Amino acid sequence: MRFNDAELVRREYASEERLLARRVVFKDFIEGPNAEDLAFEAVREVAPNRVLEVGCGPGYFAERLLRELGAGVVALDVSPRMVELARERGVDACLGDVQELPFGEAEFDCAVANWMLYHVPDLDRGIAELARVLRPGGRLVAATFGEDHLRELWTLLGDEKTSAVEFNRQNGAGPLSRQFARVERRDADGVVAFPDREAVRKYVAATIRGAHLADSIPEFEGPYHARSRASAFVAEKAS
Repeated sequence: MRFNDAELVRREYASEERLLARRVVFKDFIEGPNAEDLAFEAVREVAPNRVLEVGCGPGYFAERLLRELGAGVVALDVSPRMVELARERGVDACLGDVQELPFGEAEFDCAVANWMLYHVPDLDRGIAELARVLRPGGRLVAATFGEDHLRELWTLLGDEKTSAVEFNRQNGAGPLSRQFARVERRDADGVVAFPDREAVRKYVAATIRGAHLADSIPEFEGPYHARSRASAFVAEKAS
């Protein structure tokens, strides 16, 4: 399975149900640092006037930027449904592809790519486009997971493979460094506390990697804990 297969991405994000089922885990069940909060603080630090978010999904992060920072935010997604949902949240959202951004050079102070660069078929081209639309000294914030994210859960299900996608905690600095002068990784290591077996089943059923394993979860009592491994990369363009 290739997470950057364009047809897989089209199908996966044609509607929001599975994405929201995954999101609720890290919104409601996480204990400890949250990578989305790290990403938000990385944007806040530069007090941007104009921000671009690519792969905006339903628009939660873009709306937060609008509400809490008062920045001008433009959001973009390849999914018509995600653009529709983001617009319903009051976000200026448009349909588009990070590999060919419909913006001029140096239009933005900051760009955000949260949990989406591993879906980009030509990763180098997508990152180059993000660098192009940032002003000199501009910042890209890109959140992703680590290879060992929720390892205990996948081991429970008999899936020992790691999530070696093209942009994760372990390998993300390389492609960013080809376009940006400085790259920093900020880690958010916590624990996901699933309250019961049904919560685990719903999450697994909504994953791209392991939906076929949802009915093979063994019985257990009480909460189930798995380590969350996520990071926010902060990349600075040369001045």
